[in-house]
Amino acid sequence: MAAVDLNAESLGVPRKQLMESSGNAVARACRDLADPGSTVAIVAGRGNNGGDALVTARFLKAYDVTVHLLGRPETISTDIARENWDALVAAEADVRTVTDSADLDLGDPDVVIDAMLGTGVTGALREPEATAARAINDTDATVLAVDVPSGVDADTGEAEGVSVAADHVVTFHDDKPGLDALDCEVTVADIGIPDAAELFTGPGDLIALGRDSQSHKGDHGDVLVVGGGPYTGAPALAAQAALRAGADLARVAAPEHVAREIQGYSENLIVSGFSGAHLTPDHVPDLLELAADRDVVVFGPGLGDADATLDAVGSFLADFDGTAVVDADALQVVPEVDTDATLICTPHQGELQKMGGETANDWDARCELVRDFAGELGHVLLVKGAYDIVSDGDDVRVNRTGNPGMTVGGTGDVLAGVTGALACVLPPLDAAAVGAYVNGRAGDVAVEEFGGGLVATDVLNRVPAGLEVDE
Repeated sequence: MAAVDLNAESLGVPRKQLMESSGNAVARACRDLADPGSTVAIVAGRGNNGGDALVTARFLKAYDVTVHLLGRPETISTDIARENWDALVAAEADVRTVTDSADLDLGDPDVVIDAMLGTGVTGALREPEATAARAINDTDATVLAVDVPSGVDADTGEAEGVSVAADHVVTFHDDKPGLDALDCEVTVADIGIPDAAELFTGPGDLIALGRDSQSHKGDHGDVLVVGGGPYTGAPALAAQAALRAGADLARVAAPEHVAREIQGYSENLIVSGFSGAHLTPDHVPDLLELAADRDVVVFGPGLGDADATLDAVGSFLADFDGTAVVDADALQVVPEVDTDATLICTPHQGELQKMGGETANDWDARCELVRDFAGELGHVLLVKGAYDIVSDGDDVRVNRTGNPGMTVGGTGDVLAGVTGALACVLPPLDAAAVGAYVNGRAGDVAVEEFGGGLVATDVLNRVPAGLEVDE
């Protein structure tokens, strides 16, 4: 939901407006539970979940409302939640700060609104929320939870420790998987988030890429690029893009006559050469062994389309059971291969047709064609274009970043590497969608400086800028 909120904001629907709609929805639910004049105690955290309930308090004029803020007002974590707290203070509402959870006195309310923690928080409740949850559960009041009962994992419905025992939940925009497991009434409130916030990629999709401060080398991916032979730049671009997109290690397996050249592009790459001028089936056993310990294989950049090479691609995929991004000439083999591998295929529209898929000028019509073909293949498709279409056969995402300057050769190799890195840490559909977003965004940064004269390395060097989250 944090991602959807941020995407909605990028579409022109500010989070402050969504908070106003959320608070209004909770107030409507409260009015359904209690008659005017009833007493309502709001227990609010210092994040946006609490901010929703601060808005609620303004919509309950006919009720005796008390707001209990857990913590000092100056520690409220978002500007929009703080603004709503300040509005209540300015209106001389009955607001109380709780700096010691032992001092929380809810009285004997008819309704308690739990707005301590939302869907983005997991794990056992800490103080002061744990004591507050017990205090809420000890009342005889009807308990209304905002978005998810505090202490309950929104994905699983389970709690690691104490949690709020809600009678009703008002959740926003869409149901949450864990709420089905709860013994309470759940209302899904439409708060005005456009469908486009989930269809189109946006800055919110980058939130999932945060790193643990205790990370170690390898935690964010070890990528193997299999490519080269006729071309040297393509595999080098893909491998360097994997590093720029966050992978900890990037390796390249290429014919030995180009391996030294590929190594010369960057000392950051680990390059292995194999005999001959191009990939053949004889190389497949060694490649499978090398790939077995990698998180993701990027297969195809610069390989060429020699018959023996395409046979080798088919043999590799038939025996591979890991995750692979398949690009360039290797794509044409995919429809004929029976594989247990998880594949992310990155064709442009001409390559899609060569694979047996269909396309259309209208991006909306193309969505359905890509979805259908992805379902037939059983793999994720990232079909490149002015609007990139991404589908796993069920869900569809559309990416609108990028520009006509990116028609220059090599930008697709950068995309393959970026997607490979992201597939180390994200599910395949998400990796493809975020990869398209980041690659296009990097191109948009590059075009501001170089215009139509940008080259693939300009995009490569701006991949970190494409990964930046602007909140």
